[in-house]
Amino acid sequence: MTFRKAWKKFWTPILHLPLIQWVVAVFMAVMIWFIYLTCFKKIQGYEIFKKYRKKPAIFVFWHGRSMMLSPIICVGGMRAYAIASRHQDGRMMAKLQRLFGLRSIYGSTSEGGISVLREGVRVLRRGDWGLCLSPDGPGGPSLRVQDGAMYFAKMSGAPIIPVCYSCSHAWLQDRWDRYLVALPFSKITVRLGEPIFIDPKINATDFESARKNLEDLMVKQLREMDAEFDLYPVEQDLNAHEFKQARRAERASRRHARGRK
Repeated sequence: MTFRKAWKKFWTPILHLPLIQWVVAVFMAVMIWFIYLTCFKKIQGYEIFKKYRKKPAIFVFWHGRSMMLSPIICVGGMRAYAIASRHQDGRMMAKLQRLFGLRSIYGSTSEGGISVLREGVRVLRRGDWGLCLSPDGPGGPSLRVQDGAMYFAKMSGAPIIPVCYSCSHAWLQDRWDRYLVALPFSKITVRLGEPIFIDPKINATDFESARKNLEDLMVKQLREMDAEFDLYPVEQDLNAHEFKQARRAERASRRHARGRK
């Protein structure tokens, strides 16, 4: 067993303990607030946020662009639920979201999809809370809009509002979603798109067209914002499982090459 596997085997059960997850979540929240308070922020479309922060609306953002949206939501007094994975990692992220004022609905398009849809529509129809979700989560493919947000909008009448952030000094993690970690003393820009409404009587062809239009808009939004800071271009269609397998294969190949020398 390699040191990496032994270390993972030791820490994984510990990180699944609720108390430890709360400790990690608090530490992460403190770091996010530190970064937020040291950065210069510019929000484009803030009037849209103010209009819908306490109304039924579906705020969508790519899975790798969630970090600095949390304190903005908190400072702005937004009332919303976030879709969180039922896996242990998702439950820790739900604890982090709770520290920023977001409640959680557990599930995803691949697990518990029907119950998530019902609960999300119920929240939106109540009239005073919104939803926050990543349409390419929790495991990809990256920068691809899945149907969940579209169904929420169709069944509730709530608008979809695409959101993205980028920054001048960032760490793009080596993972399928290229998770962007803003660094202290950066310039952060946040952009909110115009609300998009989905006709409840829309047919399948127009539904797919609307989904593709939303996807293209969100990709364009990200590309334009990252280009401003000359960031590494995030790839489309990366899948979490396949990405991990590829990285394991690369490490095995390097070990084999070293062994032959």
